[in-house]
Amino acid sequence: MPYKEREINKMYYTMGEVSAMFDVNQSLIRYYEKEFDILQPKKNKKGNRYFTPEDVENLKIIFHLIRDKGFTLAGAKEHLKKNSNDTKDTQSMITTLENLKKFLLEVRDQM
Repeated sequence: MPYKEREINKMYYTMGEVSAMFDVNQSLIRYYEKEFDILQPKKNKKGNRYFTPEDVENLKIIFHLIRDKGFTLAGAKEHLKKNSNDTKDTQSMITTLENLKKFLLEVRDQM
């Protein structure tokens, strides 16, 4: 059986890493942090923000609602308050399907 490297899961992501992940300015992430209660990054003494994987997942949900679904900020907040669990389940399914697509494309390219 071939050796498979384990994925490295970070405990915290810096603001720069998160902004690069979503290809947005850091100011937009700071703004969403103020607007959405589910986004609570840790801050050190200097005020640097450190995002947990859960915060990154919550950001994915926020960006999905605003960019893909076309919600306004007020509409996205209301949707998250009412359908928090359903929205998280939907986002996890989307992530799983994207990973499956990536894997299948890698298999196709290796053939």
